[in-house]
Amino acid sequence: MSDAHGDGGPVARLRDGHGDGGPVTSPPDGHGDGGPVTSPRDGHDGAAGHMSDGDDTAAFAGWLRLREPADAAARAVDLLTPVRRRLAGDRPVVIHDLGAGTGSMGRWLAPRLPGPQHWVLHDRDPGLLARARAALAGLAASGGGAVTVETRQGDITRLSAADLADASLVTASALLDMLTAEEVGRIVAACADRPTLFTLTVVGRVRLTPADPLDADVAAAFDDHQRRVVPGRGALLGPDAVAACVAAFARRGVDVLTRPSPWRLGPDRAELTAEWFTGWLGAAREQRPELTGRTTAYGRTRRAAARAGTLDVLVDHADLLAGCG
Repeated sequence: MSDAHGDGGPVARLRDGHGDGGPVTSPPDGHGDGGPVTSPRDGHDGAAGHMSDGDDTAAFAGWLRLREPADAAARAVDLLTPVRRRLAGDRPVVIHDLGAGTGSMGRWLAPRLPGPQHWVLHDRDPGLLARARAALAGLAASGGGAVTVETRQGDITRLSAADLADASLVTASALLDMLTAEEVGRIVAACADRPTLFTLTVVGRVRLTPADPLDADVAAAFDDHQRRVVPGRGALLGPDAVAACVAAFARRGVDVLTRPSPWRLGPDRAELTAEWFTGWLGAAREQRPELTGRTTAYGRTRRAAARAGTLDVLVDHADLLAGCG
């Protein structure tokens, strides 16, 4: 899904749904951030995920590696306090990660929670799952507890409550914005009886510094791209995903906490900033082709500034925690 991910990203047509974000492809599991101009799932790491050849998987995995430090810095760590309280006494702690991609959520979260832990990684792409399993090998939980891993290939939007019955916690990252309202409803139905942590969902606010008059037009077109209609699936939620997910949990009587989790991109992340901008602009042009001519010089100037470390970008996201009240 982000695919372009929700956040923006590489120029490739990778997938459209992904948990952690990525190309402008066609998630899910793409992401809402922008990212590769493929057809995300830019979110990736996840939703239904994409089936791709090895080159696509490698390219998308590269995008996920590039964005992982920014994701880790952005997530709302204060939401982990009620999670730890809720998990007290669970042994092992069983965590199902939806749209796991290359396992970035596990690398971030496992050392912050008690162990022993058992992670169940869900994704549609077997190549990404293989990378995730290898990347999580040798991780230790907080306090040194063991972390074990299994993988399950399939469409995460078709999971049932029975599939998650052993979960102490359900997680996903950069996923929701690449889903439709129906898909979010199915996922919420599957995990409504379990503590659930969904991080890094785009909310439709982007600020570039220094500002340019074309920024607003590109941002509006990108948001429209995030809400585009995908044949066979329907309209993606894009920046409306957090509100839709909170409402879906509320209909089931589940309280939800939300926190801001903005990406802050600047000179220390120049490569990511340039890659994000390329995906962001590419998705906007795909949605509104008339922008292509108007943004030729704009794109060239902005990419040069990003690579030079003179462009700062704030991409707002939100994290939500359900069922830990």
